Amino acid sequence: MKKLVLASIMSASLCSFGAFADEVTGYISEAHCGTAHSSPSAANTACVKKCLGGGSDPVLVSNGKIIKIDAASKDKAVAHAGENVTINGSIDGDILKIDSIEKAK
Repeated sequence: MKKLVLASIMSASLCSFGAFADEVTGYISEAHCGTAHSSPSAANTACVKKCLGGGSDPVLVSNGKIIKIDAASKDKAVAHAGENVTINGSIDGDILKIDSIEKAK
């Protein structure tokens, strides 16, 4: 009985760690073009800003993968459109919540 209770507590504890704090680097692009724009250039930045202005959502392209950005963090990402960035935040599933963002060095 004690083992069953202990196993239940351990399982519940592990489930609470679904979201975790992380530092992620990548490029702020947008959902329409995604990985087609994954590095800074005048042409890429212009396209990203145009699509964002047209209603596309910002995304982070990191290691060839697209990471969606949560609704509360979108303005932070848009401010860095077309830039390589370092983000401190948390990833829950495939959604990134930004705590802080700065241009990558």
